[in-house]
Amino acid sequence: MGYYDQDYENKERFRRQKGNRGGYFLASLLGIILGAFLVIVAIPQLSNMNILPYTIKPDENLAATDDAFHNRENGSNVQNVSVNVTTDVTKAVEKAGDAVVGITNIQSASFWEQTAQQAGTGSGVIYKKDNGKAYIVSNHHVIEGADQLEVTLSDGTKLEAQLRGSDIWTDLAVLEVDGSQIKDTAVAELGDSDVLKAGEPVIAIGNPLGLAFSGSVTQGIVSGVERSIPVDLNQDGFEDWHADVLQTDAAINPGNSGGALVNLSGQVIGINSMKIAQEAVEGIGLAIPIKTAQPIIEDLEQYGVVKRPAMGVILENVSEISAYHQQETLKLPEDVKQGVMVRKVQPNTPAALAGLEEFDVIVELDGEKIENLIELRKHLYNEKDVGDQMKVSFYRNGKLEEVVLQLTDESRL
Repeated sequence: MGYYDQDYENKERFRRQKGNRGGYFLASLLGIILGAFLVIVAIPQLSNMNILPYTIKPDENLAATDDAFHNRENGSNVQNVSVNVTTDVTKAVEKAGDAVVGITNIQSASFWEQTAQQAGTGSGVIYKKDNGKAYIVSNHHVIEGADQLEVTLSDGTKLEAQLRGSDIWTDLAVLEVDGSQIKDTAVAELGDSDVLKAGEPVIAIGNPLGLAFSGSVTQGIVSGVERSIPVDLNQDGFEDWHADVLQTDAAINPGNSGGALVNLSGQVIGINSMKIAQEAVEGIGLAIPIKTAQPIIEDLEQYGVVKRPAMGVILENVSEISAYHQQETLKLPEDVKQGVMVRKVQPNTPAALAGLEEFDVIVELDGEKIENLIELRKHLYNEKDVGDQMKVSFYRNGKLEEVVLQLTDESRL
């Protein structure tokens, strides 16, 4: 058995461990020195870099301001960014907005009460300025029954207004105010509603729910052109007329009536008139096309009434007459179920001079089939002028007859 020196072995182990610790120390020291050197070299390079927390790419709707400031505490550059909100819509509103005014309908509560009260508010559009006067178009139902009318301009100025005339059939009215208070830039430019297309962007400007929301702007599109909407003008439950209107989904609320429907060029292409207000319906607003409105506006401004041709008769739909009287009183052929019955002929009128009589049933005008009062009125008002001749086909005692009459001015009857 050989001799084993335990003490010697312990001394050798201690020497090796001491040598390893020295190597580790030197390696660590060298690493620290090298790292410090790299930091010293890199700092000048980093200080020249522009480090931002986010990268902002140039965009036509975004613009960085020139007065960007430097946050010296964290070494980063921070830039202010502003949004460019000028669009075709804002330009159109800026152009047409001042032309839209508020209209207050003031009525006396009763004959004995002298204090006048506000009966309602609506909107209007300044369309003309001439000889010290300014002219405003609105709706007939906005000014109906007014004892006084007051116009509120876009800057809040209030002016007394005079009614030049109104027309129930087209729901249009023209007002007159002192033009010295109206800037030339506040006169609307009228566009061409005949060239509108479905889907074209439009803007409604008006005073929904009163003057507190004056100058409100809503945006939408032309939802439909050449719409024909039945209306009951005398509230008797029967349709009296079909209004030819534009349809839009731009929000139109009470108080918007008479305001402007504007295209993206800032031109007025319609006069907001009504909406379909049913619980199940959303986004169906209606406006009178400006091309339809212009001849009406001109007549109301010049004459106070619309110059329309007239026959001089009071009429009733055959469809509203019982089957018994259709056969026994009117003596109509069994296959004739539609037409317009003459209920009364006014003396010394075109109808009287042409020989029309009570209980005659009109079925054609100028060879065009007529089934009801609406069709008769549309032919008369849209196709004929005062002084024109018109061929009338009618049944009398079961026989089809024909006369030609010369139309007169409705306002003279």
